[in-house]
Amino acid sequence: MRVATDIGGTFTDLVYVDKNGGIEVAKSHTTPPNFEQGVIDVLEKSGIDQKAISTFIHGTTVIINALTERKGAKTGLITTKGFRDILEIARGNRPDLFNIRYKKPSPFIDRFLRKEVDERLNYKGETLAPLNKDQVKEVIEFFKKEKVEAIAVAYLHSYVNPDHEKETIKLIKELWPEVAVTASYEVTKEWREYERTNTAALNAYVQPAAATYVNKLYNKLAEQNTTSKNFIMQSNGGTTTFGNAKENPINMVESGPVAGIYGSAVLGKMIGEENIIAFDIGGTTAKCSLIEKGEVKVSTDYYIERTDRNAGYPIKTPVVDIVEIGNGGGSIAWIDDAGSLKVGPQSAGAMPGPVAYGQGGAEPTTTDANLLTGRLSAKKFDYDVDLNRVKDAIETKIAKQFDMSAEEAALGIIRIANSNMLNALKLISIRKGHNPQEFTLVAFGGGGSMHAPALAKELGVKKVVIPVASPVFSAWGMLMSDLRHDYINTFIRRIADLDISEINNQWNEIENGALHQYENEAVNKEDVVFNRFADMRYVGQEHTVKVPVPNGAWTEAEVNEIVEKFHNLHEQNYTFKLEDAQIEIVNLHVTAFGKVQKPVINKVPREGTLDDAKKETRNVYFENPNGWVPTDVYQRELLPTGQVVQGPAVIEEKAAVTVIYEGQSLHVDEYGNLIIETGAN
Repeated sequence: MRVATDIGGTFTDLVYVDKNGGIEVAKSHTTPPNFEQGVIDVLEKSGIDQKAISTFIHGTTVIINALTERKGAKTGLITTKGFRDILEIARGNRPDLFNIRYKKPSPFIDRFLRKEVDERLNYKGETLAPLNKDQVKEVIEFFKKEKVEAIAVAYLHSYVNPDHEKETIKLIKELWPEVAVTASYEVTKEWREYERTNTAALNAYVQPAAATYVNKLYNKLAEQNTTSKNFIMQSNGGTTTFGNAKENPINMVESGPVAGIYGSAVLGKMIGEENIIAFDIGGTTAKCSLIEKGEVKVSTDYYIERTDRNAGYPIKTPVVDIVEIGNGGGSIAWIDDAGSLKVGPQSAGAMPGPVAYGQGGAEPTTTDANLLTGRLSAKKFDYDVDLNRVKDAIETKIAKQFDMSAEEAALGIIRIANSNMLNALKLISIRKGHNPQEFTLVAFGGGGSMHAPALAKELGVKKVVIPVASPVFSAWGMLMSDLRHDYINTFIRRIADLDISEINNQWNEIENGALHQYENEAVNKEDVVFNRFADMRYVGQEHTVKVPVPNGAWTEAEVNEIVEKFHNLHEQNYTFKLEDAQIEIVNLHVTAFGKVQKPVINKVPREGTLDDAKKETRNVYFENPNGWVPTDVYQRELLPTGQVVQGPAVIEEKAAVTVIYEGQSLHVDEYGNLIIETGAN
């Protein structure tokens, strides 16, 4: 039995596929700070035989939480003489250009804990000055006195030649085996000294917390007599072993969210939809990503805490291209100093949660607004809901400020939340040159199905898919994922001067290293599949285009085909191409998949009538001039295959609700997915 669990800000989700291909789900409240207990809680709530689990896959927010909450280890940095301030200097791309009070983000490592040693390589990786090991020993002693818990090592040009970093790591482990240590070459072999150093620093910063968490989770599973093979979701859309996750935890920075994106691509192939906008609304955030021709976009240009006023912190590891905003079911509605209604990014979280939970929450949230307008039913909550208390909170905090009814204020909260989410959807579609009419919206998470039909119509998307197990779809995506490692090496060569034998040797070296790593993870050679990419640009440009390139040995003919492909992709991305300009390769990128046996999802045709699935008719508050409208409510699990539900209507299931509007229609396909025609032109 394959089981996947995903920790979110409010709930911990579980999905498993039984031996007959049937999907079962469970949800339990997240249990900060002991997140591993939430995993055990949801396993017990599901009622499955934990001894029967053969594969356990896990997604976690522990890494991103440790970074955003500054709850990592006390970390030291060892770097090349003259480069201790690289984390301070960063880049000159100040986003808030005219803000005279602008402050650069403070490094995660204090300056007095950033130490230099004599050593130097040139850009070719040739040694200009040997490593001074005596200075390394002095730094280690200093870090011991300062009670440092983790050490990052990042030397100039070590992405080309890591020998000095290897010597330093060996010395640290001999003299201080207890301390966590990260070398930059272990986490990235791309150039960009600031980004590479910061990535190594952040990996070291979260390493002790990651090791503690993974060990606790492993021990908790062992206590339940679970003898499964255990994997953790990575930010690149693949999984890795518990052991590797402890060594390179920075690869889990977006562990949970990306699984739903990957799951959307898998679902798209099942139902014949190659172009997908994946849209996930949880309790705290809304996330979206664009999948074109079945390809999930992965980039190493990832930042945390980056906004239009903050440069953020770069992490040079492969992450699915995703846009995330602070709007979810628990997002708090508030009025700013100018008297405008805002929703998020502050969240009520799991505790105390929305007012409806009755656990002490006093601020109105998106969930409360959906409850008051009839989109949600008080019967669907785990708690006894005091609807009068919810109404009073919205009335007092919001409605009175605008001289309107509580219901009108609740609808305003929903519309503001929708507007925020729509902006995020535009960022990954329209603003990147894509026509939303050519895409299908796959909506999931606890709130995805509730908001998606309205958003899709406004965006111009004609079809929305609400997948089976939509409230826990990120965990479903984990069930369908393979092991994955990305290897990205900087290799700067002009196409006109390219030595084909040299680049073929580089590809072979990278792929042999991948095979060796998978061998250590007990994956057979025949189960490893490679995808190659080259990051290319016109000479003199800053940014690159990722070009899919063929496997195997290159020839002159294939190089010419790659050049033509680059021109076309450059035009698609930047609206122009320069066919007479010189081209250069910057990075070689190999994605190595360790294929695993995945569950077969059965078709689930259902007989019956719509009357069999109808639960009730209740009033739902829609935009004027409709107001309160008697709306049919259906149970999703009883909806017959192929029969059409006309909007307005509400479809209820465990932990999620789908709301379709007047002029929209819905039917269930043969896999049990809800297919919504939005009425968009």
